[in-house]
Formats: sequence, C-alpha cells, structure tokens
Amino acid sequence: MCSLNSSIAQNAYAKLPKVELHLHLDCSLSFDCVKQLKPAITQAEYNESFIAPPKCTDLADYITRAIKGFELMQTKEQLRIVTLDLFKQLKKDNIVYAEIRFAPLQHTMKGLTPTEVVAIVNAATEEGIKEYGVEAGIILCTLRHYSEAQSMETAELVKKFKGTYVVGFDIAADEAGFPINNHIKAFDFANQNKIKCTAHAGEAKGAESVWETLRNFKPQRIGHGVRSVEDINLLNYLKKNDIHLEVCPTSNVQTNVVDKIENHPIDKIYKHGVSMSVNTDAKTISNVTLSSEYHLLNQVFKWDLAHFKKCNLEAIKHSFATEDVKKKISKLIDSSY
Repeated sequence: MCSLNSSIAQNAYAKLPKVELHLHLDCSLSFDCVKQLKPAITQAEYNESFIAPPKCTDLADYITRAIKGFELMQTKEQLRIVTLDLFKQLKKDNIVYAEIRFAPLQHTMKGLTPTEVVAIVNAATEEGIKEYGVEAGIILCTLRHYSEAQSMETAELVKKFKGTYVVGFDIAADEAGFPINNHIKAFDFANQNKIKCTAHAGEAKGAESVWETLRNFKPQRIGHGVRSVEDINLLNYLKKNDIHLEVCPTSNVQTNVVDKIENHPIDKIYKHGVSMSVNTDAKTISNVTLSSEYHLLNQVFKWDLAHFKKCNLEAIKHSFATEDVKKKISKLIDSSY
C-alpha cells in the first residue's frame, strides 16, 4: 500500500478503528474535564501544569505533570468524571479497544480506600463502555517507589476484582531511580494467580532493565521496551517468545529516551519482527492522539496502512481482553484496513 497523502492522513487515521494498550488515566485529563473539576483554571494554566514541553529533562521530570492529574481524582465524582472524559476522547479518536491503567493507591488522599477507588473506576468504565461503545479493560499499577507491602496490596486488588473490567497488573514510574526488589513478591503473586502482567521497562534504563524485568516479573508485555534495540539478543528473545512491546513514540522523545523522532527505534523494532503496538502513553502530558501518532510515523518513517493494521492486530492479540472481544475487534481491524 502507498502512504496516505499527508494532507488527509491524520483525518483518515482518525476514521480507522484502533487499539490502545498503554494509556495512563491520570495523564489524560482534557481541558474540558479539568475545567469541570476546577472551574477557575485558565487554558494557559492548564497548558503549563498538565502538558509537558516537547523536551523534558528525563522521565522523572515528565512524570511531574501527572501529579496535577491525580490530585483532581480523589473523590467518587472526580474519578467518574475523569474516566468518562477519557472514554469520550477514545470515541472521538475511534479507539475500539483500550486498556486504561492507573495506580489506585494514589487516589486515597481524601479518605477513599483503594478498594473503593477501583470499584468506582470499574463502575465508570462499565458506564463508559455502554455510553460510547468503546471496549475497555483496566490495568492496576504499582509504582517503582512503592514498598513491598504497597505492591502486594495493588496485586491483591487485581485478584479481588477478577471477573470485572480489571484485567491486569503493571509497574510504572521512575525506572531509573528505583530497583525492582520491592516488587518481585507482587509479580510472583500475580503469576501464581494467573493475573495478566505488563511492566514498564527499557525506557529510562537500557536493555539490561528489560532482561531484569523479564527474568523477575515474567510479564506477557513490556511497557515501552524501546531500548531493547541496544541488544540484538534481547530483540531475538522478544521475537522468539512473543513478548509484546507497547511503544509510545512522542512520549519517548519528550522523556529523552531518544533525542528526536527521526532516531526513534520503532522502525527497527517493527522490521526485526518483534510484536509491538503504537500507543500515546499520556494523551494530555504528550498532547497527542493515537491518530496524530500514526500521522507522525507516516511522515517520518513512511509507515502505511499495512504497518498500522499489523500493529493493531498484534495489540488486540496481546491484549488482556476476553476471547470474544479479541475476535470481535480482530475482525473489525481486519476488514477496515
């Protein structure tokens, strides 16, 4: 297939059904949503507090923008509004299946228990699916700086909500600043209880971090994982073992994983045959949509519909959705590209 004409590309991508696996709830609040929660905020203040500059110092700097998000997600109504706002954004961008992740322990500042937090987001997700027709699952995150007890509490919440829209367990936050030791027990628990796992790695640290994560956490997917290109043996291992990479191009440029988009390893990863998908990571912090990410890859790497079809089919195959949802979405992707 030929590349889409650049003048119509982004609009054309917006019309295509898409799958997104790597998306942080607290990093995706639209201006309309924030205005509803904090009526006095101006567009300029929102841009300054919620959206990162094109270049941050590093991942830790980028993550500071998430603080403003979860500060506004501390009550039942706030959590519901933010979740439904994200569904509205997903519908507008024609995302047909999304996995939405967040760390429930961050939303207890005003007295909600972690269990109540998950129940609220789970109910809002059910409401969003019905209202917008977007299929979705929820991934609960532990964070790198958490204690072993906090990680275990998060993993246990996934088990507690098994059979609902909670479909998996993840570890996020500052990969370079904190070792994995506090989280091995939680991932062991998840694996023993047949909980699907993904894990952020190969973003702020290199290939050795991906190896360490694979050995100790045994996830089915890796969040980001782009620095796997630094080790050909690792790329071969990912391909052989069908480990899926959730790649987020613009985010990686902003966090200085790569200096500029032209040097992003996404094309090398794709050409090596590693299973991968394209994701936004944080719609608001990166100020992107999945359609704009597709348009960017089309412009920089000349990716066409065949590339995006492959990535979407790989995404739904490696999603934590039910088999029925996987079949439905796969069929839709197959007939639309």
